[in-house]
Amino acid sequence: MEKVNFGVTKRGEEASLYVLENKNNTTIKVTDYGATLVSLLFADKAGVQKDLVLGYDNVTGYEEHTSYFGAIIGRNGNRIKDSRFTINGKEYRIDENENHNNLHSGKNGFNTVIWEVREHTDNSITFYHYSSETEQKFPGNMEITVTYTIADDDTLHIVYNGKADADTVMNCTNHSYFNLDGEESDSVLDQIVWIDADAYTPADSGLIPTGEIRSVEGTPLDFRTPTAIGARINEAHESLQAGKGYDLNYVMKDEGAYTLCASMYSKESGIRMEVRTDAPGMQFYTSNFLEEKGGKNGREYGVRSAACFEAHYFPDATHHENFKSTIVKAGDIYHLKAGYKFSVEK
Repeated sequence: MEKVNFGVTKRGEEASLYVLENKNNTTIKVTDYGATLVSLLFADKAGVQKDLVLGYDNVTGYEEHTSYFGAIIGRNGNRIKDSRFTINGKEYRIDENENHNNLHSGKNGFNTVIWEVREHTDNSITFYHYSSETEQKFPGNMEITVTYTIADDDTLHIVYNGKADADTVMNCTNHSYFNLDGEESDSVLDQIVWIDADAYTPADSGLIPTGEIRSVEGTPLDFRTPTAIGARINEAHESLQAGKGYDLNYVMKDEGAYTLCASMYSKESGIRMEVRTDAPGMQFYTSNFLEEKGGKNGREYGVRSAACFEAHYFPDATHHENFKSTIVKAGDIYHLKAGYKFSVEK
């Protein structure tokens, strides 16, 4: 494992970048700032190594922008309606950072802190963070580890383990933006997606779930047959209009089992990505609001230039009894994992 300087934060903290690779020279670069996946380098069908995730060249880029490129999101990924929830009869109010709602835990989310490196090998690294009850106003003090491993079968494994000293919300995810033609490509609309989900959770105009679980049958949200992202993205469907494209939570069939649930494929590069998770849901997001300057090598990242596959519990689960709860009891272990396997079809 190689460790290099990644700049200094506004708080005067030194950030580091860790470079790990497997026997195939597939490489990941992760920074302790936000336990963030900065780069994923994989060879396309011509043997040219591509960086498949959007990001920045130093820690300043991650501090100054709000798209959560590659970051670990916590304590709660996605949205909480009205930035409040109740546990054991007590109401907790957290930061409002998207209208009146809370998105990705607010201004002091896990994406904004320097994580401690606990363990590492040539192809694996474990980050640790102690989240006090005052950090984000969630109840209890929480300890969390995140382990990235780039395995020899070219799977990127992301594993979360956490516990707290009070009943609290735990719902982490990784917010990587993937483009299988490389981060320098301007669009993912021609890339082919498959999602093994019969249902999704409809949301209102603020992208807050209504509580319903609805079938994808007969809608442009149905990816059970592999379909180009751009094929139906502009159709007049309420979920597409609310999110200006795909930005919705799919209901995983085999929640609790670490199984194949989605894939993405580029005919141009020949690269295929297979997604596995044991989470109950997965947010599929096609970067519909993305307008970021100053990316890698000065790149500008625009609308629909990448896609996210965020494995997590359902958005706003604290307000819907029919959704699997995101509340973890004091002392209990929170565990979640996701995997992204890369291969080439020539």
